[in-house]
Amino acid sequence: MSEIVRLKSAEPVLFGVLKLRWEDGHEAIVDLRPVFAKGTIFAFLRDDPLRFENCAIDEWGNHVFWIDDEGDEVELDTIALRQRAERQAAILELAS
Repeated sequence: MSEIVRLKSAEPVLFGVLKLRWEDGHEAIVDLRPVFAKGTIFAFLRDDPLRFENCAIDEWGNHVFWIDDEGDEVELDTIALRQRAERQAAILELAS
């Protein structure tokens, strides 16, 4: 995927896992737990996993974000999310 496809919805499934829908109709489950396990940027989510449920999509559909303790948006862009979702789906297909 090289062009930006906007996100239509993002729904938390469980901590670190989102069900995503893009405007082109593609739907996927993406596991972000490995991303959240690293570094300090997502520490506020690890410290309080219920905050994961407060994800939102920016007004252009280019990012999923959460608000951290300082009131800043911590975001993941749609291209990275789509690539991760497609890689995870391919792995699951190979495993089945």
